[in-house]
Amino acid sequence: MRVALAQIDPTVGDIDGNAGKIAEWIGRAEAAGADLAIFPELCVPGYPAEDLYLKRHFIEANRRAVEELAKGVGATLTALVGFAEPAATIEGDPRCAHNSLAVLSGGEVRGVYRKNRLPNYSVFDEQRYFVPGSEPQSIAVAGALVGLTICEDVWVEGPPASIEVADGASLIANPSGSPYHRGKGQEREAMFADRARAYSTYVAFCNLVGGQDELVFDGHSLVVDPTGQVIARAAQFEEELLLCEVPGTAPDALAKPLGDAAEVYAALVLGLRDYVRKNGFRHVGLALSGGIDSALVALLAMDALGPEQVTCVVMPSPYSSAETQEDARALAQNLGVEALEIPIGSTMEAYEGALTDSFGTRGENGTEPLPRDPTRPSEPDLAAENLQARIRGNLMMALSNKHGWLILTTGNKSEMSVGYATLYGDMAGGFAAIKDVPKTLVYELVRHRNQVAGRELVPSTVLDRAPSAELRPDQLDTDSLPPYEVLDRILEGYVERDEGREGLVAAGLPPDVVDQVIQMVDHSEYKRRQAAPGIRITPKAFGRDRRLPITNRFGG
Repeated sequence: MRVALAQIDPTVGDIDGNAGKIAEWIGRAEAAGADLAIFPELCVPGYPAEDLYLKRHFIEANRRAVEELAKGVGATLTALVGFAEPAATIEGDPRCAHNSLAVLSGGEVRGVYRKNRLPNYSVFDEQRYFVPGSEPQSIAVAGALVGLTICEDVWVEGPPASIEVADGASLIANPSGSPYHRGKGQEREAMFADRARAYSTYVAFCNLVGGQDELVFDGHSLVVDPTGQVIARAAQFEEELLLCEVPGTAPDALAKPLGDAAEVYAALVLGLRDYVRKNGFRHVGLALSGGIDSALVALLAMDALGPEQVTCVVMPSPYSSAETQEDARALAQNLGVEALEIPIGSTMEAYEGALTDSFGTRGENGTEPLPRDPTRPSEPDLAAENLQARIRGNLMMALSNKHGWLILTTGNKSEMSVGYATLYGDMAGGFAAIKDVPKTLVYELVRHRNQVAGRELVPSTVLDRAPSAELRPDQLDTDSLPPYEVLDRILEGYVERDEGREGLVAAGLPPDVVDQVIQMVDHSEYKRRQAAPGIRITPKAFGRDRRLPITNRFGG
């Protein structure tokens, strides 16, 4: 049996466009002599389409598209195409679809398999949208029996795959929409190897590729033999038609998985590119400070879109050092992107002049006189710092309105976790490309990109300089935060693994710092709710993954 894995990048809601792409790739599989073509999970309507799956007319439109697709499939090919199949409805239950697999051959829909196991954890909400199937199903292809599953159906050993194998299936087909996080590809390969060995059968996994809002799908489709050896592997983060003979052996060259930093960087580039293009933007803008975070976002934007579609805006204030400003200009020149310069000193003076009386006569609740307490000099300073950030955000949004740009924010996960960001200031924008990238990883990714380039696209001074928001004289991030090496360890435990205070302290982290960080994370939920969407690259990102109440008195 010649198997073709059609690792494609569909667009949620673009039923006609997705069907056209699927038809094109069916033709490519037929031309390559494939007996079986496997397409990803829910590739006709797109995945995840969220509450679109609750719209009956949406489900009906994707059903019609599948019937039209079937007419173009010849008798020599069997194509497995993911779609949302209309389901019998129950009064009071909004669900109107199954997560299904259409079996297309000889101009007809020859059968339908319904996903049995509906995940409802992490980023998944399938029990909200779909009615589960309950039956295993196998089909005959080229004289062999192929067991049908969809994604989660094989993540736990047992039915339906175990029943299909017991009935004689020599290949388990697994169309999937398995989203990426750091290291996910290795986890999948190990899991599929376990299933193949346990069932003594071949397993063919065909995954989506592309960006969808916060999620990135990495492709990395593969075929595993009964010994657990990978005999075919598609590239990561690229569309590909992967051909494999089953039974078969591994060719001399398989697509080699990317290294850690390269993998994360590629995920960010793809997520940014698809967000921009699928939402109809033509150009992006970002504030370039001369710091490491905006440097990484500029690199990603240039690699995702090309330098001609990127504008960097340098907005020096009286507190901006000459060194950071020079680094910002050098980076823009190295990347070949447009650079604008808008000094904000005079704007700061105008704001300060307008607010002088109010700042001096109002207290924290806006009504009582402000106490002249010399032990609290930071309050006016913090207000002034935030004014600078908001001036910059205001200017970036004005450029967005004038030119139709998508504004990229530059905050990282460490900052977003503890609220080290200004609402309507540096948080103002349409997409937060590195929202899920911890600060320590930001440095790794910039070093990786410089290494790939073979030169300092980002000047070494940016990498070597102590992090600073430069909103007051001689400011350093460590004035307000623990060192990022410590902070990121605490955040990984508290945010990504849901560990409590005692567990973090038992792991050797300083109790007073743990308490400080937990308080900052918990008190910043209201800010994160107002942040732009960003690309998920860790096992637990803010947003779809981590949903906590804003009003919450449970600490740690």
